[in-house]
Amino acid sequence: MTQKPTACLALADGTVFYGMGFGATGETVAELCFNTAMTGYQEIMTDPSYAGQVVTFTFPHIGNTGVNPEDDETADPVAEGMVVKWDPTKSSNWRATEELAAWLAKRNRIGMGGVDTRRLTRAIRHQGAPHVALAHDPEGNFDIAALVQKARAFSGLEGLDLAKDVTCAQSYQWNEMRWAWPEGYRPQTVPKHKVVAIDFGAKRNILRCLASAGCNVTVLPATATAAEVLALNPDGVFLSNGPGDPAATGAYAVPMIKGVLAADLPVFGICLGHQMLALALGATTIKMNHGHHGANHPVKDMETGKVEITSMNHGFTVDSQTLPDGVEETHVSLFDGSNCGIRMSGRPVFSVQYHPEASPGPQDSYYLFERFAEAMSA
Repeated sequence: MTQKPTACLALADGTVFYGMGFGATGETVAELCFNTAMTGYQEIMTDPSYAGQVVTFTFPHIGNTGVNPEDDETADPVAEGMVVKWDPTKSSNWRATEELAAWLAKRNRIGMGGVDTRRLTRAIRHQGAPHVALAHDPEGNFDIAALVQKARAFSGLEGLDLAKDVTCAQSYQWNEMRWAWPEGYRPQTVPKHKVVAIDFGAKRNILRCLASAGCNVTVLPATATAAEVLALNPDGVFLSNGPGDPAATGAYAVPMIKGVLAADLPVFGICLGHQMLALALGATTIKMNHGHHGANHPVKDMETGKVEITSMNHGFTVDSQTLPDGVEETHVSLFDGSNCGIRMSGRPVFSVQYHPEASPGPQDSYYLFERFAEAMSA
Protein backbone atom coordinates (compact mmCIF):
# COMPACT_ATOMS: atom_id res chain seq x y z
CA MET A 1 0.00 0.00 0.00
CA THR A 2 1.43 3.39 -0.99
CA GLN A 3 1.64 6.00 1.71
CA LYS A 4 -0.72 8.95 1.39
CA PRO A 5 1.10 12.28 0.82
CA THR A 6 1.12 14.46 3.92
CA ALA A 7 2.43 17.65 2.26
CA CYS A 8 1.77 19.52 -0.95
CA LEU A 9 3.20 22.51 -2.78
CA ALA A 10 0.78 24.40 -5.01
CA LEU A 11 2.20 26.85 -7.57
CA ALA A 12 0.23 29.86 -8.79
CA ASP A 13 0.12 28.36 -12.32
CA GLY A 14 -1.81 25.35 -10.97
CA THR A 15 1.11 22.90 -10.83
CA VAL A 16 1.01 20.76 -7.66
CA PHE A 17 3.82 18.73 -6.07
CA TYR A 18 3.07 16.11 -3.40
CA GLY A 19 5.42 14.75 -0.74
CA MET A 20 5.85 13.86 2.91
CA GLY A 21 5.64 16.64 5.49
CA PHE A 22 7.94 17.18 8.46
CA GLY A 23 8.41 20.00 10.96
CA ALA A 24 5.36 22.17 11.67
CA THR A 25 1.85 21.49 10.34
CA GLY A 26 -0.36 24.05 8.65
CA GLU A 27 0.24 26.14 5.54
CA THR A 28 2.26 29.13 4.39
CA VAL A 29 2.32 31.34 1.27
CA ALA A 30 5.58 32.69 -0.16
CA GLU A 31 7.88 33.08 -3.15
CA LEU A 32 9.75 29.89 -4.07
CA CYS A 33 13.50 29.92 -4.74
CA PHE A 34 16.12 27.18 -5.07
CA ASN A 35 19.49 27.00 -3.32
CA THR A 36 22.39 24.95 -4.71
CA ALA A 37 24.58 24.90 -1.57
CA MET A 38 25.80 21.46 -0.43
CA THR A 39 26.10 22.51 3.23
CA GLY A 40 24.66 25.14 5.55
CA TYR A 41 20.93 24.43 5.46
CA GLN A 42 20.58 25.73 9.03
CA GLU A 43 22.38 28.97 8.21
CA ILE A 44 20.17 29.35 5.11
CA MET A 45 16.93 28.81 7.04
CA THR A 46 17.97 31.37 9.69
CA ASP A 47 19.30 33.97 7.20
CA PRO A 48 16.94 37.00 7.44
CA SER A 49 17.43 37.58 3.70
CA TYR A 50 15.05 34.63 3.07
CA ALA A 51 12.01 36.37 4.62
CA GLY A 52 8.96 35.73 2.46
CA GLN A 53 10.53 32.73 0.69
CA VAL A 54 10.28 28.95 0.70
CA VAL A 55 13.64 27.34 -0.15
CA THR A 56 14.03 24.31 -2.42
CA PHE A 57 17.37 22.60 -1.74
CA THR A 58 18.92 21.00 -4.82
CA PHE A 59 21.36 19.00 -2.65
CA PRO A 60 19.51 15.85 -1.51
CA HIS A 61 21.12 15.23 1.91
CA ILE A 62 19.36 17.85 4.03
CA GLY A 63 19.18 17.18 7.77
CA ASN A 64 22.10 14.75 7.90
CA THR A 65 24.19 16.96 10.21
CA GLY A 66 21.29 17.95 12.49
CA VAL A 67 21.18 21.45 13.95
CA ASN A 68 22.92 23.27 16.79
CA PRO A 69 22.53 26.75 18.33
CA GLU A 70 26.02 27.88 17.27
CA ASP A 71 25.09 27.81 13.57
CA ASP A 72 21.99 30.03 13.75
CA GLU A 73 22.42 33.28 11.81
CA THR A 74 19.57 34.81 13.82
CA ALA A 75 17.46 33.62 16.75
CA ASP A 76 14.83 31.70 14.72
CA PRO A 77 14.29 30.46 11.15
CA VAL A 78 13.22 33.28 8.85
CA ALA A 79 12.63 31.33 5.61
CA GLU A 80 8.95 30.31 5.46
CA GLY A 81 9.65 26.64 4.77
CA MET A 82 11.86 24.09 2.99
CA VAL A 83 11.37 21.59 0.16
CA VAL A 84 13.85 18.69 -0.15
CA LYS A 85 14.35 15.54 -2.20
CA TRP A 86 14.63 13.04 0.63
CA ASP A 87 13.07 13.04 4.08
CA PRO A 88 15.71 14.10 6.64
CA THR A 89 17.65 11.09 7.95
CA LYS A 90 18.78 10.75 11.55
CA SER A 91 21.63 13.21 12.04
CA SER A 92 25.25 12.13 12.35
CA ASN A 93 27.54 14.93 13.49
CA TRP A 94 29.43 15.57 16.72
CA ARG A 95 28.14 19.15 16.92
CA ALA A 96 24.43 18.27 16.50
CA THR A 97 22.17 19.01 19.47
CA GLU A 98 18.79 18.48 17.77
CA GLU A 99 17.15 16.87 14.72
CA LEU A 100 16.10 19.16 11.84
CA ALA A 101 12.42 18.07 11.84
CA ALA A 102 12.01 18.68 15.59
CA TRP A 103 13.80 22.03 15.29
CA LEU A 104 11.44 23.15 12.48
CA ALA A 105 8.36 21.97 14.38
CA LYS A 106 9.37 23.94 17.49
CA ARG A 107 9.88 27.06 15.41
CA ASN A 108 6.70 26.74 13.34
CA ARG A 109 8.35 26.12 9.96
CA ILE A 110 7.07 23.55 7.43
CA GLY A 111 9.30 21.02 5.70
CA MET A 112 8.38 18.80 2.73
CA GLY A 113 10.38 15.80 1.48
CA GLY A 114 10.02 13.28 -1.34
CA VAL A 115 9.92 15.93 -4.07
CA ASP A 116 11.57 15.81 -7.50
CA THR A 117 13.64 18.92 -6.74
CA ARG A 118 15.35 18.82 -10.15
CA ARG A 119 11.99 19.20 -11.88
CA LEU A 120 10.98 21.92 -9.43
CA THR A 121 14.27 23.78 -9.97
CA ARG A 122 13.79 23.64 -13.74
CA ALA A 123 10.32 25.13 -13.30
CA ILE A 124 11.75 28.01 -11.24
CA ARG A 125 14.51 28.66 -13.80
CA HIS A 126 12.08 28.69 -16.73
CA GLN A 127 9.19 30.70 -15.30
CA GLY A 128 10.96 32.77 -12.66
CA ALA A 129 10.50 32.47 -8.89
CA PRO A 130 6.83 31.40 -8.57
CA HIS A 131 4.36 32.24 -5.83
CA VAL A 132 3.42 29.11 -3.89
CA ALA A 133 1.33 27.72 -1.04
CA LEU A 134 3.06 25.01 1.04
CA ALA A 135 0.85 22.82 3.26
CA HIS A 136 1.54 19.98 5.74
CA ASP A 137 -1.36 17.88 7.07
CA PRO A 138 -0.60 14.49 8.72
CA GLU A 139 -4.03 13.27 7.53
CA GLY A 140 -3.21 14.23 3.94
CA ASN A 141 -6.35 16.31 3.36
CA PHE A 142 -5.76 19.25 1.00
CA ASP A 143 -8.06 21.72 -0.74
CA ILE A 144 -5.94 22.12 -3.87
CA ALA A 145 -8.14 24.77 -5.50
CA ALA A 146 -7.96 26.92 -2.35
CA LEU A 147 -4.16 26.50 -2.10
CA VAL A 148 -3.65 27.50 -5.74
CA GLN A 149 -5.88 30.53 -5.15
CA LYS A 150 -3.81 31.54 -2.08
CA ALA A 151 -0.62 31.26 -4.16
CA ARG A 152 -2.17 33.47 -6.84
CA ALA A 153 -3.26 36.02 -4.23
CA PHE A 154 0.28 36.38 -2.81
CA SER A 155 1.48 39.94 -3.48
CA GLY A 156 5.10 38.92 -4.16
CA LEU A 157 8.34 40.57 -3.02
CA GLU A 158 8.40 43.46 -5.51
CA GLY A 159 7.64 46.70 -3.72
CA LEU A 160 7.83 44.95 -0.33
CA ASP A 161 9.93 46.39 2.50
CA LEU A 162 10.78 43.34 4.63
CA ALA A 163 13.85 44.82 6.36
CA LYS A 164 11.62 46.50 8.95
CA ASP A 165 10.18 43.06 9.85
CA VAL A 166 13.53 41.37 10.52
CA THR A 167 15.65 44.24 11.90
CA CYS A 168 16.53 44.54 15.59
CA ALA A 169 14.05 46.33 17.88
CA GLN A 170 16.79 48.45 19.49
CA SER A 171 20.52 49.06 19.23
CA TYR A 172 23.03 46.64 20.79
CA GLN A 173 26.77 46.01 21.02
CA TRP A 174 28.52 43.07 19.31
CA ASN A 175 32.01 41.76 20.16
CA GLU A 176 31.90 37.99 19.36
CA MET A 177 34.53 36.93 16.78
CA ARG A 178 34.55 34.09 14.24
CA TRP A 179 34.44 30.47 15.38
CA ALA A 180 37.91 28.98 15.89
CA TRP A 181 39.09 25.56 17.01
CA PRO A 182 39.16 24.54 19.82
CA GLU A 183 37.61 27.33 21.91
CA GLY A 184 34.71 28.27 19.55
CA TYR A 185 33.55 31.89 19.68
CA ARG A 186 35.80 34.34 21.56
CA PRO A 187 35.18 38.03 22.34
CA GLN A 188 37.12 40.85 20.69
CA THR A 189 38.99 42.48 23.60
CA VAL A 190 41.27 44.96 21.78
CA PRO A 191 39.14 46.61 19.06
CA LYS A 192 40.76 49.34 16.97
CA HIS A 193 37.75 50.74 15.12
CA LYS A 194 34.27 51.97 16.06
CA VAL A 195 31.74 50.69 13.52
CA VAL A 196 28.02 51.33 13.27
CA ALA A 197 26.29 48.41 11.51
CA ILE A 198 22.83 49.09 10.06
CA ASP A 199 20.71 45.96 10.52
CA PHE A 200 18.52 45.36 7.45
CA GLY A 201 18.49 41.67 8.47
CA ALA A 202 22.11 41.12 9.51
CA LYS A 203 23.60 37.62 9.75
CA ARG A 204 25.53 37.00 12.96
CA ASN A 205 28.58 35.78 11.06
CA ILE A 206 28.94 39.16 9.31
CA LEU A 207 29.08 40.85 12.72
CA ARG A 208 31.64 38.22 13.85
CA CYS A 209 33.82 38.99 10.81
CA LEU A 210 33.71 42.70 11.63
CA ALA A 211 34.73 41.92 15.22
CA SER A 212 37.54 39.63 13.98
CA ALA A 213 38.77 42.47 11.74
CA GLY A 214 39.24 44.62 14.87
CA CYS A 215 35.89 46.39 15.07
CA ASN A 216 33.86 47.44 18.09
CA VAL A 217 30.38 47.07 16.56
CA THR A 218 27.22 48.95 17.49
CA VAL A 219 24.17 47.61 15.65
CA LEU A 220 21.33 50.03 14.83
CA PRO A 221 17.84 49.23 13.45
CA ALA A 222 17.17 49.58 9.70
CA THR A 223 15.19 52.79 10.27
CA ALA A 224 18.10 54.64 11.94
CA THR A 225 18.68 58.17 10.64
CA ALA A 226 21.98 59.71 9.56
CA ALA A 227 21.89 61.90 12.69
CA GLU A 228 21.55 58.81 14.92
CA VAL A 229 24.44 57.08 13.11
CA LEU A 230 26.76 60.11 13.22
CA ALA A 231 25.91 60.82 16.88
CA LEU A 232 27.86 57.65 17.76
CA ASN A 233 30.97 59.13 16.13
CA PRO A 234 31.90 55.98 14.18
CA ASP A 235 35.11 55.38 12.22
CA GLY A 236 33.06 53.58 9.58
CA VAL A 237 29.53 52.46 8.69
CA PHE A 238 28.49 48.98 7.62
CA LEU A 239 25.29 48.24 5.64
CA SER A 240 24.02 44.69 6.20
CA ASN A 241 22.26 42.09 4.10
CA GLY A 242 18.48 41.73 4.27
CA PRO A 243 15.27 40.69 2.46
CA GLY A 244 12.70 42.30 0.20
CA ASP A 245 12.77 44.96 -2.50
CA PRO A 246 15.71 47.38 -2.11
CA ALA A 247 13.71 50.20 -3.69
CA ALA A 248 11.06 49.87 -0.94
CA THR A 249 13.61 49.80 1.90
CA GLY A 250 15.46 52.63 0.18
CA ALA A 251 12.59 55.01 0.94
CA TYR A 252 14.08 55.54 4.42
CA ALA A 253 17.56 53.97 4.07
CA VAL A 254 18.79 56.03 1.11
CA PRO A 255 18.49 59.42 2.90
CA MET A 256 20.42 57.95 5.85
CA ILE A 257 23.19 56.62 3.57
CA LYS A 258 23.42 59.97 1.74
CA GLY A 259 23.91 61.67 5.11
CA VAL A 260 26.68 59.24 6.02
CA LEU A 261 28.37 59.75 2.63
CA ALA A 262 28.26 63.52 3.16
CA ALA A 263 30.20 62.98 6.42
CA ASP A 264 33.01 61.36 4.35
CA LEU A 265 33.16 58.11 6.37
CA PRO A 266 34.32 54.71 5.06
CA VAL A 267 31.25 52.65 4.07
CA PHE A 268 31.03 48.90 3.37
CA GLY A 269 27.86 47.12 2.22
CA ILE A 270 26.88 43.47 1.66
CA CYS A 271 23.90 42.13 -0.33
CA LEU A 272 20.90 44.41 0.41
CA GLY A 273 23.42 46.89 1.86
CA HIS A 274 25.19 46.83 -1.53
CA GLN A 275 21.92 47.56 -3.32
CA MET A 276 21.08 50.34 -0.83
CA LEU A 277 24.47 51.98 -1.42
CA ALA A 278 23.97 51.77 -5.20
CA LEU A 279 20.55 53.44 -4.88
CA ALA A 280 22.05 56.20 -2.69
CA LEU A 281 24.72 56.80 -5.33
CA GLY A 282 22.12 57.16 -8.09
CA ALA A 283 21.84 53.68 -9.63
CA THR A 284 18.68 51.54 -9.86
CA THR A 285 17.84 47.93 -8.94
CA ILE A 286 15.78 45.33 -10.82
CA LYS A 287 14.05 42.04 -9.93
CA MET A 288 15.86 38.97 -11.28
CA ASN A 289 14.16 36.00 -12.96
CA HIS A 290 15.11 33.49 -10.27
CA GLY A 291 17.91 35.22 -8.37
CA HIS A 292 21.18 33.80 -7.10
CA HIS A 293 21.02 31.40 -4.14
CA GLY A 294 23.96 29.10 -3.44
CA ALA A 295 27.51 28.71 -2.13
CA ASN A 296 29.24 28.01 -5.44
CA HIS A 297 28.89 31.23 -7.43
CA PRO A 298 32.03 32.37 -9.31
CA VAL A 299 32.57 36.13 -9.16
CA LYS A 300 35.35 37.95 -11.00
CA ASP A 301 37.21 40.83 -9.39
CA MET A 302 37.54 43.22 -12.34
CA GLU A 303 40.49 45.04 -10.76
CA THR A 304 42.74 41.99 -10.12
CA GLY A 305 41.31 39.40 -12.53
CA LYS A 306 40.93 36.93 -9.64
CA VAL A 307 37.86 34.71 -9.39
CA GLU A 308 36.25 34.19 -5.97
CA ILE A 309 33.91 31.30 -5.16
CA THR A 310 31.11 33.04 -3.29
CA SER A 311 27.90 32.49 -1.37
CA MET A 312 24.92 34.41 -2.72
CA ASN A 313 21.33 35.03 -1.75
CA HIS A 314 19.49 37.73 -3.66
CA GLY A 315 16.48 38.09 -5.93
CA PHE A 316 17.18 41.71 -6.92
CA THR A 317 20.31 43.10 -8.55
CA VAL A 318 21.95 46.47 -9.21
CA ASP A 319 21.51 47.48 -12.85
CA SER A 320 25.13 48.12 -13.85
CA GLN A 321 23.96 50.18 -16.85
CA THR A 322 22.69 52.83 -14.41
CA LEU A 323 25.91 53.31 -12.38
CA PRO A 324 26.72 57.04 -12.47
CA ASP A 325 30.09 58.69 -13.14
CA GLY A 326 32.44 58.25 -10.21
CA VAL A 327 31.08 54.79 -9.35
CA GLU A 328 33.02 51.80 -10.70
CA GLU A 329 31.86 48.21 -11.17
CA THR A 330 34.39 46.08 -9.27
CA HIS A 331 32.92 42.55 -9.40
CA VAL A 332 30.69 40.64 -11.85
CA SER A 333 29.01 37.23 -11.78
CA LEU A 334 30.57 34.71 -14.15
CA PHE A 335 27.19 32.93 -14.34
CA ASP A 336 25.24 35.77 -15.97
CA GLY A 337 27.40 38.91 -15.96
CA SER A 338 25.23 40.67 -13.36
CA ASN A 339 26.74 43.26 -11.04
CA CYS A 340 28.38 41.92 -7.87
CA GLY A 341 30.36 44.90 -6.56
CA ILE A 342 30.87 48.67 -6.78
CA ARG A 343 33.08 51.37 -5.32
CA MET A 344 33.31 55.13 -5.39
CA SER A 345 36.35 56.41 -7.26
CA GLY A 346 38.97 57.77 -4.86
CA ARG A 347 36.89 57.16 -1.70
CA PRO A 348 36.74 54.22 0.77
CA VAL A 349 33.11 53.46 -0.09
CA PHE A 350 32.47 50.00 -1.54
CA SER A 351 30.05 47.08 -1.48
CA VAL A 352 29.53 43.56 -2.81
CA GLN A 353 26.42 41.59 -3.74
CA TYR A 354 27.72 38.29 -2.35
CA HIS A 355 28.36 37.08 1.22
CA PRO A 356 32.09 37.18 2.07
CA GLU A 357 31.39 36.01 5.65
CA ALA A 358 29.90 32.69 4.50
CA SER A 359 33.38 31.40 3.51
CA PRO A 360 32.57 28.96 0.70
CA GLY A 361 35.96 29.74 -0.91
CA PRO A 362 36.71 29.36 2.05
CA GLN A 363 38.79 32.54 2.56
CA ASP A 364 38.51 34.02 -0.94
CA SER A 365 36.59 37.10 0.16
CA TYR A 366 37.63 37.83 3.76
CA TYR A 367 39.96 40.54 2.40
CA LEU A 368 36.91 42.80 2.10
CA PHE A 369 36.60 43.06 5.90
CA GLU A 370 40.34 43.80 6.10
CA ARG A 371 39.97 46.44 3.37
CA PHE A 372 37.22 48.11 5.43
CA ALA A 373 39.44 48.03 8.55
CA GLU A 374 42.39 49.47 6.60
CA ALA A 375 40.19 52.27 5.26
CA MET A 376 39.24 53.22 8.82
CA SER A 377 42.90 53.13 9.90
CA ALA A 378 43.82 55.44 7.04
